[in-house]
Amino acid sequence: MWRYSATVDSLWPRPSRRVAELMRDIAERLLASTSAAVDAVLAAAHEGAEYRALVEDPQLAAADRHMSKAHFRHWLSATLQNPGARVAPCVDPEVLQFARDLVRRGLDMHDLGSWRGAQHVVWDLWVDACFAATADVEELRDLVKVSERSMVTFIDDSIAALDEYVEQERADLARGANAERHSTVQLLLEGAPIGRALAESRLGYALTGSHVAAIIWSGSTDEAAGLDAVAEAVMRICAAPRRFTLNASATALWVWVPADTVPPAETAEDTLAAYPGIHVAFGRCGRDLDGFRRSHLDAAAAQRLLTRIGSARPVVRYEDVALVSVLTADMAQADQFVTDTLGDLATADPVLRQTVLTYVRERFNGSAAAERMFTHRNTIERRLARADQLLPVPLADNAASVVAALMLVQLRD
Repeated sequence: MWRYSATVDSLWPRPSRRVAELMRDIAERLLASTSAAVDAVLAAAHEGAEYRALVEDPQLAAADRHMSKAHFRHWLSATLQNPGARVAPCVDPEVLQFARDLVRRGLDMHDLGSWRGAQHVVWDLWVDACFAATADVEELRDLVKVSERSMVTFIDDSIAALDEYVEQERADLARGANAERHSTVQLLLEGAPIGRALAESRLGYALTGSHVAAIIWSGSTDEAAGLDAVAEAVMRICAAPRRFTLNASATALWVWVPADTVPPAETAEDTLAAYPGIHVAFGRCGRDLDGFRRSHLDAAAAQRLLTRIGSARPVVRYEDVALVSVLTADMAQADQFVTDTLGDLATADPVLRQTVLTYVRERFNGSAAAERMFTHRNTIERRLARADQLLPVPLADNAASVVAALMLVQLRD
């Protein structure tokens, strides 16, 4: 790992006692509000991100947030201990794991991080705190000069350290067959022209026929041990004879199976109940090269939906939530849509809401809905009448919107 020069560090100018005290006070205050500051940092960083993959992948975005928080806290903590000193690069294990995951995706750490955009926001926060800490012009000038030298050098040193680490990881990955598999999948997902025979030989997976893609992920590395077992279970419930699996990150797998149908969510949930903390998003079934690509993109959209709305649901199928996915692109508008469409039904008994969903899914057949819910038809009719009382517009006049809003509420629950 890259190291800064000890000789240069020993010659580093030290701040006055008063400036050191001010830096400690500011660092202590900002450490207490790290999360809010990191949100501002990420908003700036992601505006300049060259690759949408970082912003759109929930796990990469979460890892990027952790990296920004780790770097921010690292510099603040070092400043609290030794104000104005040169701060060594942050080598947090999860930051290094994030770098490895980016290399696996064929992404570049230097471009994705938008380091300078993040640095500008952090610097603005620090300068505001400096102006609030003292009104003495001489103190303020020294405080800003010492702080800038420390922060800018820390960012430069961190970039250099991570760049060297990424290059080593890229070299290690290039020596393995896994690199070729990753690059081939990326070409397929981007729709790049690549021959079927060449792609199949690299992947060891036939691209003809039907495909169902799934993304399997966990919220932490502690739960990631069960990912491969879940991939096997996905293959079985899809009645597929084999699977193609790609390690997307330390906590996620991309899986494709040659199957004609996507299993019902309830069936998948029952099968995967033994693996708490692991989630699965299924794409729609597709055929041949385009189906291989499209099914994965569907699964990725379903995964983003769960992350966006904060849902803990273990299994989601894109075909069940496609409309909700579109509606929640703007969460403020989605919330307003639910309020306007459902009225008081949004907060009613979950059984009442499920009755409406089941009734519509059974093609407005009360007897079929009663059979599905193991109750009497008269009970279904009473519930539907009650739902109409709560809805701003009767169900019969607004069924599609009601179902979409109910599905969003159900996912959040």
